[in-house]
Amino acid sequence: MPEKELKPFTPAQERLGNMVIRIMSTLNVFAYRLSKGKLGGKFLGGAPVLLLTTLGRKSGQRRTAPVLYLADGDRFVVVASKGGFSKHPFWYQNLESNPSVEIEIGGERRKMTARRASDAEKRALWPKLVAMYRDFDDYQARTKRDIPVVILSPL
Repeated sequence: MPEKELKPFTPAQERLGNMVIRIMSTLNVFAYRLSKGKLGGKFLGGAPVLLLTTLGRKSGQRRTAPVLYLADGDRFVVVASKGGFSKHPFWYQNLESNPSVEIEIGGERRKMTARRASDAEKRALWPKLVAMYRDFDDYQARTKRDIPVVILSPL
């Protein structure tokens, strides 16, 4: 069966998608914290979810987003995919300005530092990330931007 071509999202689809992402993320963070990760701690297909808190690059306020993660030793790897939209998620833009972040896994919080994976690191990590959540390949196929892979390391 031939693969279908994935076209970029239209501006209208991205506007609607941004609203849906904002609402679902808010609900996910609420349920995750209330249940210490029992609700909202797994995504479709069982991929694990952590809460990533960054400082707003403009506001300076704490911003929390649920993101899928891959454990890699004492590090965690996350993907700034935003479903293959044309722009990076706000959390990624925030950590570019300030790489000091906090993560929550279950009821445990940890201070971390974030950095974008090098091209070689991304090539090595991408197959593991896709094995965890197959849609990452589709997201990259939809967008012209190079979807960043982010490595979170303990302070």
